[in-house]
Amino acid sequence: MVNPKLKDELNDQLCNAVLKLETVEECYQFFEDICTISELKAMSQRLEVAKMLQKRHTYDEIVSRTGASTATISRVKRCLNYGADGYNLVFERLNREQPEDIK
Repeated sequence: MVNPKLKDELNDQLCNAVLKLETVEECYQFFEDICTISELKAMSQRLEVAKMLQKRHTYDEIVSRTGASTATISRVKRCLNYGADGYNLVFERLNREQPEDIK
């Protein structure tokens, strides 16, 4: 279920724009234009943190590999446990395509 605080016309437009991207190169082009480098790196970092948490890595291992703060790791863990299941949805789909990368 989508958080009603997020659901609006502008966020719908953004989500629809992302769904129009067809290749990794197109994603790089779009995200380079729409995000700062720091914003994009932060999103990538959170995705890796989520992947490592699902694989039951310790906080110390995650900090060492990603450089994420323990606050970021805790936030991602909270999303994995109580969030909208977005991470799980993406990981399920990635796992179908690249099982060795997610498991």
